[in-house]
Amino acid sequence: MALARRAPRLGLALGSGSARGWAHIGVLQVLDEEGIRPDIVCGSSIGALVGAAYAAGELQRFTEWVQGLGMRDVFGFMDFNITGGMLKGEKLIAFWRRNFADFDIDRSPMPFGAVATDLHSGAEVWLRHGSIADAVRASIALPGLFTPVMRDDGRLLVDGGLVNPVPASLARAMGADIVIAVDLNSDILHRHMRPLAVVREAPAPEALEADPPAAPEPMPEPARNADWVRRLKFWTPDAGAAAPVARPVPVPSVLDVVMTSVNIMQMRITRSRMAGDPPEVVVAPSLANLGLLDFHRSGEAIAEGRRAAQASLPQLRRFMG
Repeated sequence: MALARRAPRLGLALGSGSARGWAHIGVLQVLDEEGIRPDIVCGSSIGALVGAAYAAGELQRFTEWVQGLGMRDVFGFMDFNITGGMLKGEKLIAFWRRNFADFDIDRSPMPFGAVATDLHSGAEVWLRHGSIADAVRASIALPGLFTPVMRDDGRLLVDGGLVNPVPASLARAMGADIVIAVDLNSDILHRHMRPLAVVREAPAPEALEADPPAAPEPMPEPARNADWVRRLKFWTPDAGAAAPVARPVPVPSVLDVVMTSVNIMQMRITRSRMAGDPPEVVVAPSLANLGLLDFHRSGEAIAEGRRAAQASLPQLRRFMG
């Protein structure tokens, strides 16, 4: 008698990305509309927050709360601190416990895991037992923004995005045969690494009255082509032209410098980790227009998450058979 073929277990790895994480909601909505229900969900940083709501069966209520957030609401969760981080994070996690999920991960309706980082050793920590609210709080403890979390075993934990921004490896370890990874940082450098704009200063009036400089002798055709290529590559001005003057670049805030650096680091780590253990499907919303604390712009993030998920459906269906 032939053995029945086991259906592949589908795992969902929700990546880090601060306010860009609301795009995870759009991805989950599309999967639900298509009748695709993951067997396992895990997350890093904001991915752990959204993933925990999904695993607890609270995604609809969570989405309604997220969509109602305004700037004043976001600032209302900021409990400023002096040591360890700008924010204690106590207001946010207390609200989470009261309204969404406060139970042991072992009793979760759906298998759930979160990623954090051991601040002392730099080790990756998988949180698969204990309070789901405590796991989320540890996973979102972005250095400099939230204070680290002290565990009962003495470990001091910070944001999981430092070591595993898109935890496809955790989904595999939890038994997933097919992994859908949602990468929120795939295009983040487009926001921070645009070339500086240059402008040419207008010539002074007296320069206009002076005799124009003699025209240079024409170059041979090969030399002209080489000069054009050189200027195209290195943005050098024509000989005799006024030197370009760079526009003043606004000095970024300390927080912006830290967050940009973290974004670059997470993008590089994500590429390296996914090259070594590639997920079957990568959903990559384009979210470079959203900043660190743009939690009030959930509509844009959710819409982009939906668009990216719909674009990935053909690839997912091929793996699902």
